[in-house]
Amino acid sequence: MVGVETEYIATGGNRHPSASDWDSVSGLLAFGADSNIALWNPLGQGHIGIHALLAGHSDKVNAVKFFPTATAKDRILISGSVDRTLQIWCSDDTSPVGFSSAATLTDHTNSINAIAVCAGSPIFVSGSADASIKIWSLRLSEVERIEIKLLQSITLKPRFIPLAIALSNLGTSESFVLAVAGTKNILLIYAGENTRQGPDCRLQATLTGHEGWIRSLAFTQERKGDCCDLILASASQDKYIRLWRIHQGRELPGANCFSKNSGLGQFDSPLSNKAHRFAIFGVPHSVTFEALLLGHEDWIYSASWRSTGKHLQLLSASADNSLAIWEQDVQSGLWVCIARLGELSAQKGATTATGSTGGFWTGHWSPDGTTVVCLGRTGSWRLWKYDAFQDRWMQGTAVSGHVKAVTSLSWAKNGKYLLSASLDQTTRLHAGWRRGSGLSWHEFARPQIHGYDLNCISALGASQFVSGADEKLLRVFDEPRGIADMLETLCGIPHPDSQSMPDAAHIPVLGLSNKAIQVTVEGSAPGAVEDEGTLVDAATNLTASAYSQNDPPLEDYLSRQTLWPESEKLYGHGYEISALACSNDHTLIATACRASSSDHAVIRLYETRDWREIKPALTAHSLTVTRLAFSEDDRYLLSVGRDRQWAIFERDEASETTYNPWKSNPKGHSRMILDAGWAPVEAGGLTFVTAGRDKTIKIWSVVGEDVVCKTTIPSLHAATAVEFLPRLVDHSIYVAVGTEAGLISIFGLETKVFSTVSSHTFDPRITPSRAITQLSWRPSAPETSTVGADGSRCDQGNMAYLAVASEDSSLRLYRISNL
Repeated sequence: MVGVETEYIATGGNRHPSASDWDSVSGLLAFGADSNIALWNPLGQGHIGIHALLAGHSDKVNAVKFFPTATAKDRILISGSVDRTLQIWCSDDTSPVGFSSAATLTDHTNSINAIAVCAGSPIFVSGSADASIKIWSLRLSEVERIEIKLLQSITLKPRFIPLAIALSNLGTSESFVLAVAGTKNILLIYAGENTRQGPDCRLQATLTGHEGWIRSLAFTQERKGDCCDLILASASQDKYIRLWRIHQGRELPGANCFSKNSGLGQFDSPLSNKAHRFAIFGVPHSVTFEALLLGHEDWIYSASWRSTGKHLQLLSASADNSLAIWEQDVQSGLWVCIARLGELSAQKGATTATGSTGGFWTGHWSPDGTTVVCLGRTGSWRLWKYDAFQDRWMQGTAVSGHVKAVTSLSWAKNGKYLLSASLDQTTRLHAGWRRGSGLSWHEFARPQIHGYDLNCISALGASQFVSGADEKLLRVFDEPRGIADMLETLCGIPHPDSQSMPDAAHIPVLGLSNKAIQVTVEGSAPGAVEDEGTLVDAATNLTASAYSQNDPPLEDYLSRQTLWPESEKLYGHGYEISALACSNDHTLIATACRASSSDHAVIRLYETRDWREIKPALTAHSLTVTRLAFSEDDRYLLSVGRDRQWAIFERDEASETTYNPWKSNPKGHSRMILDAGWAPVEAGGLTFVTAGRDKTIKIWSVVGEDVVCKTTIPSLHAATAVEFLPRLVDHSIYVAVGTEAGLISIFGLETKVFSTVSSHTFDPRITPSRAITQLSWRPSAPETSTVGADGSRCDQGNMAYLAVASEDSSLRLYRISNL
């Protein structure tokens, strides 16, 4: 039986302060990744990274929260999405992703932006862009597994969109307090009583003071005990954090010395300390302003509490590219920043290849408080661990990935690394990090950070690639020496003579082309730039010691110092590039662009010796060409398009760079053809496959002077991607098929006859949730890997690997055995 295991998942996090949560029991960090929920154990051994994606929503996930339960075996996860639904997930040992969907709640009428839970309480709260707050009860049942009931719905007045919610018990489990804030500068405090008729939650106070939208709220107890005060932190776009005290009793808490501090003279009006009083079950309570935290230079997106046992610490994440840890000074009572993490000193405010890093969108404490993580604008996570011996926070390896649809994949010729292109305007290089017998996959470079959406990519030899985007030209990139050295050191990928390689690259201000630059020796003057008239950002100057770590590069390094210099531009097309293919001997590049007429639906060939176009262009199609593919010996070029036809061009025997029309079928499918590929030569004869929106996959073979459809494989959904395994297995050939619904199947075909002898469909729980854009088998016969004692992968023997790109922003690598 065919075995399928997920080897690697790369995807970026959604930029929303509520779209992630770190579970204190299981150690899992769950975060929204497009319409999926990614599961990652930041403290797990082996640096496996994201190990599963939960698919259930139809649009972007905005809110994720673990519901408090007693054990790691009974975890419950709640997610809210732009699709207006709440999904309830329960841990499931029988599921390959560890969770299964238990319920879908559809009571909200607009995007869900926030979820709040409370330890020791069966209540959770959701907030939506329909300007409503809904209070739910969730209970475990041995019969129905889970019971959910809507207890109360509150319409916010004045009307605004809630962006942050916080929930806490108020002295006892029978009473609770709810804080709500969002697109107004006010903070609403509700308090409720759990009665037999359900909770009676009413507005008790409206807190003012912030001057911008409030993006995050967090409750904590000042100290352990049922009657201790609650402290509420509110983080706002006005660059400040305000602390509020909820006190039980008629007497107000003692005046905080912070409110009397003369250092706040910069404010036009004095800070108000008005007491807001209310009663729950006859017990009086009051809400008062406690402290103002100053220090961030831009919007503050999140605030998160941690109790050390002796005192409280607050973690804040801001658009100023920093995390701050706040603690109350014992002597003065002032809240001061005791640690600041992120982009500091020389790189503070510096630009990356795409401009500023865009700040940090959320921050979390680890369950033990020794690690913090944050999510940046690029969708990548950053991680810091506290080193008690050095008394400092040390940055460690985290996870990264594309934040929009992945459009194209390409393996290096030797199969040692994988290139991906995306609509997020980046190309990324993924490779296996080797540590003895251990192996785990990571992003090692971001060769191209562009200003246009990228549509296609193809490796051109071992150290070069070409890409096409929503522009009229193609760009060719060369591997720099620094990346080659890093891949050889960490991944065991040998590189040719590096003396001819450029040192590194940067993007000039307001430019789109990566320029080669010279690496300087530590302490010497900056190296010369290829173009002396180019303005270079000081932060992009590289030194010989720029990367000397033994771990995969961190996000700061990836976003600044892993660009590949651009060596050539290929012109000729009149519209955006749609398809790209390189010949197997790397001497030719075939390209096509989007077209609505035969005048532009041409295929242009470029030779790589002196990068000139070979004219005339090849004509066959009347609409956009969707895929190009050279045969294994480069004798034939296959093209398919939206005009429903396939065409084959044959190389002229008198000229290796000239191709002539050979065969075509204007009615190859009844609807547009989306992908095609060649079978290995060993299959017998000249054979190729096409996949169409008509829900069929067709195997074609040359018989005499004709091209005959040998086999038609039906599909439940439109087939959007197809790829032959480039070698025979037990005298059979295998073709992988991806569909519009994200399903993946592998069909075994008998050679020469091409009848279907076997089929295997991947478990839909481990496949993408949206359309497959490309499938790519690893070209060589790579090593297999099993999980070692430390959680890393250990090499074993022979196995097939299949890389999958999808519109759900994920890149996945599957390990397939027993074909």
